[in-house]
Amino acid sequence: MRAMQVAAFGEPLRLVEVETPQPDPGEVQIAVHAAGVNYPDLLMIDGRYQVRPELPLIPGFEVAGIVSAVGSGVDRFVPGDRVIAFAFHGGYAESIVVPAESVSPVPEGVPFDVAAAIPLAYGTGRHALFDRGQLKVGETVVVLGAAGGVGLAAVELAAAAGASVIGCVGADWKRDDVLRAGASHVINYTDENVRERVKELTGGHGADVVYDPVGGDATDEALRYLAWRGRLLIIGFTSGRIADVPANRLLNKGASAIGVFWGVFAGREHEAKEADFRWIAERVLDGRLSPVIAGRFPLERAADALALLEERKVVGRQVLIVR
Repeated sequence: MRAMQVAAFGEPLRLVEVETPQPDPGEVQIAVHAAGVNYPDLLMIDGRYQVRPELPLIPGFEVAGIVSAVGSGVDRFVPGDRVIAFAFHGGYAESIVVPAESVSPVPEGVPFDVAAAIPLAYGTGRHALFDRGQLKVGETVVVLGAAGGVGLAAVELAAAAGASVIGCVGADWKRDDVLRAGASHVINYTDENVRERVKELTGGHGADVVYDPVGGDATDEALRYLAWRGRLLIIGFTSGRIADVPANRLLNKGASAIGVFWGVFAGREHEAKEADFRWIAERVLDGRLSPVIAGRFPLERAADALALLEERKVVGRQVLIVR
């Protein structure tokens, strides 16, 4: 099968021919039709992700496709089923094998490119905002990195739940997309003071929830505009720096800093993950959620898709079309 692979961390992706993986007991083999492109893929390729797989590495966290074979003991899926799957790597390929617990059905009517954009972005948003963040109607949510795939999904989810959403972006050309996703206000952090603007927009109240996939300076600042009983949801560190969280700031505001690692949640709490996916799929089918696909690339152009992501030239999601 064809796959995009790196032989060592930090090396360029190369299109290679490798043996098609076969399912062991409890596993599912999927013929990949589309694969999501995510910032964590960049970290994985560079060897900077929390999980360091063996080399050579085929990156790719999420795929959508058709079950082509199942291992013994698997009775939830049969060849021909339309599915999505989450894996820490292996998605940039024509075929992938994953544990059956990592696989979820895709309803008819949801295209594979859209399905491939769901697991990480919408799974993280659903788990973070409603499970870990306990978001309530009427609360104010500040979404950092609001134009990215994970951020834009969070804007859409929070707005649909009746929250007032403030999106933070790094360029004016991203404003309209974030507003269309449901934000009430957009702050360009390159020429506006985020803390002052959040205080102004909330009448001094601050943010009840901060959705933070950025880290670094943005986290430092978020701790200053959290409201009383505010919740800082730590999603990731696209800035490249993991911020320290001073305990006194949390104490003074009765606030919480909450870690959200959706990949581990999905592996440890399978039934909850499945319920989240059913909830998301229903809303994608009826149009209440609309994943934004910014670009569709053939498998061999995976490096181009990642480069645009790294240069922050993308609003929404990038997807590889494999079949």
